[in-house]
Amino acid sequence: MTWTLVLLLGASAYALKALGAVVIGDRAVPPALQRCLLLIPAALLAALITKDTFTSGQEIVVDARLVGLAVAAVLSWRRAPFALTVFAGVGATALLRLVA
Repeated sequence: MTWTLVLLLGASAYALKALGAVVIGDRAVPPALQRCLLLIPAALLAALITKDTFTSGQEIVVDARLVGLAVAAVLSWRRAPFALTVFAGVGATALLRLVA
């Protein structure tokens, strides 16, 4: 990826935001669309986590990262502090890699 492409994509993103403000103006977004838009960040984060956990290059793999994700998921489900969740997931992955 070149810097020209990065700058072009950044400028396009700002232009689309500005265009949306011009086209929508002062009209309110329908409540159903607003609820859907609020779910997009969580869906994107889940997709990125899944991709990074189960792939290595162009291959699908199951390795120690799955154990780390499982530990982090359980701690998150139990509402543990964020730092503890991250460090426990990383620690579980590292420990399994050392053992295996």
